[in-house]
Amino acid sequence: MPVGEPRVAVVTGGATGIGAALAQRLAGKGWTCVLLGRREEPLRRLADEIGGEYEVCDVADREAVDRVAASLQERHPAVTLLVNNAGIPGRSDFLDVDPERAEQLIRVNYLGSLWCARAFLPALEAARNAKVVNIVSVAGTVAIGPYSASKHAQLALSRSLAVELRPRGIRVLTVNPGLVHTEGFPQEHLSDSAFGSLVVGPDFVADRILRALGRGRTEIFVPAWYRPAAWVQALAPGAVARLRGRSTPP
Repeated sequence: MPVGEPRVAVVTGGATGIGAALAQRLAGKGWTCVLLGRREEPLRRLADEIGGEYEVCDVADREAVDRVAASLQERHPAVTLLVNNAGIPGRSDFLDVDPERAEQLIRVNYLGSLWCARAFLPALEAARNAKVVNIVSVAGTVAIGPYSASKHAQLALSRSLAVELRPRGIRVLTVNPGLVHTEGFPQEHLSDSAFGSLVVGPDFVADRILRALGRGRTEIFVPAWYRPAAWVQALAPGAVARLRGRSTPP
């Protein structure tokens, strides 16, 4: 990218939470941020605040993502950063999850990242040293239900993209946050429990993401102390399954 050309970041789920915190920091560093999300009012409000742009878009809708990417590339031929942050929660087990919710988890958490990566690829390739940040989850490294399964898929996608996009000059950062209190993922129920100290805010995660990008990292856990959970799942899946079985009522 020529010196002096604006750096453009596309942030999905950019109206609130981690996406909003990251967009605010990027805008403060001179980036032009294009926020994507399903709710126009909070998108407009934040875009006005940071001097950015927004597009109403449901990342689960492949045709909508393609339309937005094509429209955006007319204004910004080169996109330096794509942040796949859009996601929805799903606190239930496989046997009692609402079928429509199970499908929605896959469409948003996994396919949303895939559709965006494919649609914005030409603009990313047009930039110099472009990066993709996939906001996955610690839940993607352990086995704890339908939400976890959707994040397992997104994690595999992110790690695969890191390999496939590198020859194209695009680096991928996989971010695995733990318990983060946001509008979409409220954690008030944990504030008075033994797990309250493990909850962080979106600003904390945004700062860690920017630091990881600056250091050229490929995958991080936020906070870092969540990483052992992935090790335990990988090294002793049988023990984890037995513990889960004991904690789950018949």
